[in-house]
Amino acid sequence: MCELFGVSSNKKTQINEYLEAFYKHSNQHPDGWGLALMRNKESKIEKEPIKASDSKKLRRILDNPIITKNAFAHIRLATTGQMEPKNCHPFKKIDNNNRTWTLMHNGTIFNNTKIEQYKTIQEGDTDSERVLLYLVDEINKTENKIKRQLTSKERFELLDKLVTDLAKDNKLNLMLYDGSLMYFHTNSEGGLHYLKKENTIYVTTNKLNNENWEVFPLNTLIAVKDGKIVHQGKTHTNEYRITLENFKFIMNNLTPTMKENLIKNFGEITPERFLESQQPEV
Repeated sequence: MCELFGVSSNKKTQINEYLEAFYKHSNQHPDGWGLALMRNKESKIEKEPIKASDSKKLRRILDNPIITKNAFAHIRLATTGQMEPKNCHPFKKIDNNNRTWTLMHNGTIFNNTKIEQYKTIQEGDTDSERVLLYLVDEINKTENKIKRQLTSKERFELLDKLVTDLAKDNKLNLMLYDGSLMYFHTNSEGGLHYLKKENTIYVTTNKLNNENWEVFPLNTLIAVKDGKIVHQGKTHTNEYRITLENFKFIMNNLTPTMKENLIKNFGEITPERFLESQQPEV
């Protein structure tokens, strides 16, 4: 229950127009905002646990030109994890070979025991942060085993297997950057849209304007570098479909404040309304 925005370009590009449009969606995603500007091994992240449209800090950022090759933006509607800075996306983690991994996620991990072990070492409370810790840990284990760094293609192939596994019975719309490649994945119909302009790719949850946005491929991990697709994984069958059990899981994990905010923004949430709201746009 969040929205994501990512951009990859072969040259520095001003992205203020798209960020302004993206953050306008914060009225229905009021629990936090984040912005990451990535350059090679660096990932500069700003984030706050307040509504983007109410943030003076974000306003100051957007009032200046934002020119970059790689960026992520996030607005949060909290379903797991308190409304604190440590639970706002994006998250970052440095691996054993000094690569900075940056991740943000829209969805919920309902069923995957592999990420539970990271509850004791994560900084925040979200399942999204645990996903990042798990993926980086698997990269570290593999590179330690083979005693060398994985090539970009090998990293992609490993992540393709890991993401396919994580997607089973879970909602896994995510964006990930490893300092070189930017990865996109959605397993919910209409979960991401993309816009290709010259040598730049914009990817976002919902269309941001009247340009020619297209629906992002379903159930397929895709890696992009400098605005071009460089790797595409095998299409898996782990499409996410909301169930009554998922609804109960989410509601049982909401704090009283989260429930209050949810009702404030969307009205009383019944199983019938929730299931209907999760259907893809047509």
